[in-house]
Amino acid sequence: MNILKVKSVELAYDSFGNENDEAIILIAGLGTQMIRWTDSFCRILAARGFRVIRFDNRDVGCSTHFSHYPTLDFDALATALMSGKRPDIPYTLDDLSNDAIGLLDALSIDQAHFVGRSMGGMIAQIAASEYPERVLSLTSIMSSSGNPTLPQTSPDVMAMMTKPAPNPFEDEAGFLAHSVSFAKRIAGTGYPFEEDAYRALILEEVQRAYDPGSVGRQIAAIAVSGDRRPRLATIKVPTLVIHGVDDPLFVPACGEDTASAIPGAELMLVKGMGHDLPHQLYKVIADGIERTARRN
Repeated sequence: MNILKVKSVELAYDSFGNENDEAIILIAGLGTQMIRWTDSFCRILAARGFRVIRFDNRDVGCSTHFSHYPTLDFDALATALMSGKRPDIPYTLDDLSNDAIGLLDALSIDQAHFVGRSMGGMIAQIAASEYPERVLSLTSIMSSSGNPTLPQTSPDVMAMMTKPAPNPFEDEAGFLAHSVSFAKRIAGTGYPFEEDAYRALILEEVQRAYDPGSVGRQIAAIAVSGDRRPRLATIKVPTLVIHGVDDPLFVPACGEDTASAIPGAELMLVKGMGHDLPHQLYKVIADGIERTARRN
């Protein structure tokens, strides 16, 4: 792992493959760290002739945290948004997109293929719309367009996502039970949920950095990003939208809407996939990313 200063923040990243190959930048989702893009997935892409870069978004992992901001008040956030006021939040999705571009600058990379999952898909969408000269292709996975008329996440899933977890250093068993329960709820039905591997992953994240307030701050960044469809309509690079048929967090209509908003985008609906990326699908997802990248 390496850390680079990117304007006002430090970003942790690592890289797979030949530094002279075209770059793919992998952007993680809400509150999750770069290691959610597993080593084996990164190596699959690198073996296809890409330099693969994954990094911790600001406020997670080993990148700069904003824990000095007060804990997010969801009711106050909702009230401000409904009244048309701009809530006081530490950063937006545009800032996160600028971080990704800034990381490329720091690495002296002119252009890259952008791949994002969930919130990372939103960040990649913004990068493709705002920095067309820097983005070679776009793959948006299990994400959405921000269209306010789309079906909302079911209340039980939202409640599980926003309910505070026990402190893992005080109650590791309780923390694991909370995290595993949510992961199982949003997983697809087509592949077995590998609980031991998931437990090891989230404990590794805890050891890298534990900041329970970061999820709320990133939810706020998503909430104020609004409807991205006007931006999506300006994207001209080859685009692939991948979405799980079983996704209960962003239902398939979210992926369909994203693809319909981007001119020429390909939609890949994956049976048995939820809001997760099981290793059995690595090759299928990598095939799609590579196919889209080669269209450029």
